[in-house]
Amino acid sequence: MITSAQMRAARALAGIDQKALAEKAGLSVPTIQRMEASEGTVRGVVDSLTKVIQAFAELGVEIIGEGQASAGGGRGVRLKVSGSEG
Repeated sequence: MITSAQMRAARALAGIDQKALAEKAGLSVPTIQRMEASEGTVRGVVDSLTKVIQAFAELGVEIIGEGQASAGGGRGVRLKVSGSEG
């Protein structure tokens, strides 16, 4: 669904800190900290993950899953899979 690296990168793109994300998503700062400290895919309550993704969407940040195309057409970044070309 979303990785901890995506969360940190999305926060950086939005120019917000963990406290601001927590407030926007209606979650606690420790919840955001736990999510961002995860290795790989963030594990947690689906409702909390949904709130984070929705908060980013409202901030204009699109979370792009592996292998998905971005429909937004805006600027962005994508992390390449290790060892892949182009």
